[in-house]
Amino acid sequence: MATSIIDIQKVSHSYFRDDIEIPVLKQLTLNIEPASFVALLGPSGSGKTTILNLMAGFDRPMHGRISINQINVSQLSERQLARWRAKAIGFIFQFYNLIPVLTAAENVELPLLLTSLSRAQRAKHVATALRLVGLGDRMTHYPRQLSGGQEQRVAIARAIVMDPAILLADEPTGNLDSEAAEEIMILLQRLNAEQGKTIVLVTHDLEAAQRATTICKLQKGRLV
Repeated sequence: MATSIIDIQKVSHSYFRDDIEIPVLKQLTLNIEPASFVALLGPSGSGKTTILNLMAGFDRPMHGRISINQINVSQLSERQLARWRAKAIGFIFQFYNLIPVLTAAENVELPLLLTSLSRAQRAKHVATALRLVGLGDRMTHYPRQLSGGQEQRVAIARAIVMDPAILLADEPTGNLDSEAAEEIMILLQRLNAEQGKTIVLVTHDLEAAQRATTICKLQKGRLV
């Protein structure tokens, strides 16, 4: 049996509002195999985004263990975590988070500026990423010159430009119309099937979730 690329064991996590503890995840165990496409489906407040943040190392679990490619990410220092995250994880947000004064190519290039790649090498990586998302002809366009769906494609290109094994997508179609949302989901399916990316998708939309190969339903911090 293949070794899990994401191994979550008995993870519990809470947030605090003043002195009040608000439990979000409760003894969650989840194993995700390499090159799988998993949708985490559930209502707001069920813990979906918290799981993604823990996987990416943005937060650390209060209890339990999260291993990515057999690395216990909660034991990494902040510097180690930032270095690991840049190479291992591509994060796709609902609201794109593009910088409006940069072109599509310049937005995609941002993660590469932290590497030792030459300018020519960076340009090659950027062109490849934008071509993979179908925007090879939009490299010099600014976000304001793109549709919402195209902006999200640029964001996806930025997420894959370092060639990470794992893509974490937090409601990537939540800000799009139905046609653009379908195009983004087809793109994610392609990245999974053709590029072998392991994808974890957070959504409350059953139609989007059904594009994944596995659906995990969350309710009040537990898998149901």
